Amino acid sequence: MINGVQSKQLIRHPDERGFFEEILRETDPIFSGEFGQLSRSSMHEGVVKAWHIHTSQIDWWHVITGTVKVALYDTRVGSKTYKELAEFLLGDGASDVVLKIPPGVAHGLKVIHGPAELIYVTSGVYRKDEEGRIPYDDSAIGYDWVQGMEITNKNIT
Repeated sequence: MINGVQSKQLIRHPDERGFFEEILRETDPIFSGEFGQLSRSSMHEGVVKAWHIHTSQIDWWHVITGTVKVALYDTRVGSKTYKELAEFLLGDGASDVVLKIPPGVAHGLKVIHGPAELIYVTSGVYRKDEEGRIPYDDSAIGYDWVQGMEITNKNIT
């Protein structure tokens, strides 16, 4: 597991009308209490969005429909997991979690079954100087968005 990456298993409360599910509370250990904005991204099957990185912003991701493969890469030189990759499968038929992505951890996704809907909270409001991009095929990372790594539930803690 990449240092600082966390997940929260969600609890679904179904009834005859559907279900209720709490996604994130300010009192959750996974949430630092720094709310900046809530956003939504709608994506078609097969879409790859990578790599994205922040200097100080924290992201909390939750896939509400579809299935998404998330890849993370630790770019933080002083981190004990520097240059490590991790994968998560989120959404329908996968892990029903919120994923916390700390600053300095490059993140991207591929929609495996779509369309997919991602909602995410950020610790700050959008600032262009906070947004970083790394090409999806960056040779230093060496991640293959077609094959990827083997995804297992043990990647989720």
